[in-house]
Amino acid sequence: MSPDVEHAKRALRAELRERRQLLSEQQREVAASGITEQLDELVAAHDARSISCFLSTTTEPDTREFIIGAVRRGIRVLLPITRADGLLDWAVADDTDDVAEGLFGLPEPTGEVLGPIAVNDVDLMIIPAAAVDAEGTRLGWGRGYFDKTIGSMENCPPVYAVTYDSEVLDSLPRELHDQPVTGVVTPTRTLHLSHERP
Repeated sequence: MSPDVEHAKRALRAELRERRQLLSEQQREVAASGITEQLDELVAAHDARSISCFLSTTTEPDTREFIIGAVRRGIRVLLPITRADGLLDWAVADDTDDVAEGLFGLPEPTGEVLGPIAVNDVDLMIIPAAAVDAEGTRLGWGRGYFDKTIGSMENCPPVYAVTYDSEVLDSLPRELHDQPVTGVVTPTRTLHLSHERP
């Protein structure tokens, strides 16, 4: 790992984290509503019956309304559970607000735990991001869980990252292990970026 690239990523993450913390409650509510609408349209466009998503933290664009609505429409939604070994387990979402605190203080589902390969059956992956660039490079929060998961899948479905509008950037520092995303979903639009995975 290049120290320069790692330093650039760390500085950018700190700046993005700070920007998110400055958002007002009203800005967050408007963003949540927009994210729900964009994700609903994305799922319909892919005719997805089984998806993976994530439980948003307080500073991320809110995914919970979308998840509950998808479950109520009969879509199977898998939510990630972080493991100490760097892999992700999964649990099937229900339409309640039951949430546990997982590793690193992240919100996690409380349902039956399925192993890492459970995600191989989804039609669409929706993942968190700090930022995404025009080439589909995703900047995560530095733990590599989603890069590892995506990189290990034989038939990876389309992968869309969720960010705020201001976090779609012209370019981002990139390393070999960074997995590109198919597109990015913001509160106002869905961008389709990379059409094929490497």
